[in-house]
Amino acid sequence: MKFKVLQDNLRNILWERIQSGDLTGLKLAQQTGFKQAHISNFLNRKRGLSLEGMDKVLQVQHLSVLDLLDPAEVNKRASILPPSSDEFENVVLTDASAATRPLITAMQVKEICKFRKTFLRKLRPDPVGDRSAWHRFVLIRLDPRDAVPMSPRLAAGAMLLIDRHYNALTPYRKGEFNLYAVLKNDTCTIRYVEASDSELILRPHNQQSPLEVIPILNGKSAADLVIGRICSINLET
Repeated sequence: MKFKVLQDNLRNILWERIQSGDLTGLKLAQQTGFKQAHISNFLNRKRGLSLEGMDKVLQVQHLSVLDLLDPAEVNKRASILPPSSDEFENVVLTDASAATRPLITAMQVKEICKFRKTFLRKLRPDPVGDRSAWHRFVLIRLDPRDAVPMSPRLAAGAMLLIDRHYNALTPYRKGEFNLYAVLKNDTCTIRYVEASDSELILRPHNQQSPLEVIPILNGKSAADLVIGRICSINLET
C-alpha cells in the first residue's frame, strides 16, 4: 500500500470524526501544535503531511497505522492462523481491546485454541453493516471488573467466544437475551444490551450492579457499538 493511500485513509477517518461532531480542524491543530491552515490544507487535499506529521496526528487521535490499512486487503495477503486440516478450527485468544478491531495482528495473539468446525458452522450470523473484513470468531478472557456485574453467570477469567458477525440486537433464540461484547472506552465489556434512539443500555446479570449507558453518536447506530455475540462460555475449574 502506498504512502499516499495511507494519507487518504487518514483524511477519511478525520473527516468522519469531524462530521460526527467529535473533532474540528481547530481542535486538531491545537492537539498537534500545527497551524490551523496547515491542518485545513491537509484535510482539503491541498498538501500532504510528513512522516513526523502523520505520527503526531495518529498519536493525538489515538490511532495506529493499522487503522489506515484496508483489513480485507491485509487478510488476503497474510493470515495469523495456521491452516487446519482436521475437524477442528483454529481460533485466536486475544485481549479485550484487540477484539474490538477488525484485524488482529500476530503480536496480539495470546494463544490459539481449537473448536469443532461442526459447532462453528452451526452458529447463525446476523451482521448489521459490512463485517466481511472482520475475522469472525475471537476469544477473550473475562476481565475481573466485568465478573461482578455478570455474576453468577460469568466468573473472572472465563473464556468467551465472540461471534463478530452477529452484531444485531435480535434474539438468537426466542425468549432469551443475547450476551454481547460491547465497545466501551476502546475495549469491550460484557453485558446484556438494549437500545434507544440515542443510547445503548448495558444491563448486568447481577441485579445489585447498576445499569450503564453509552451514547450513540450522530451518524452511528447501536450495532456500531456491538463487537459481537457471546456464543460460547468456558468456565475453567
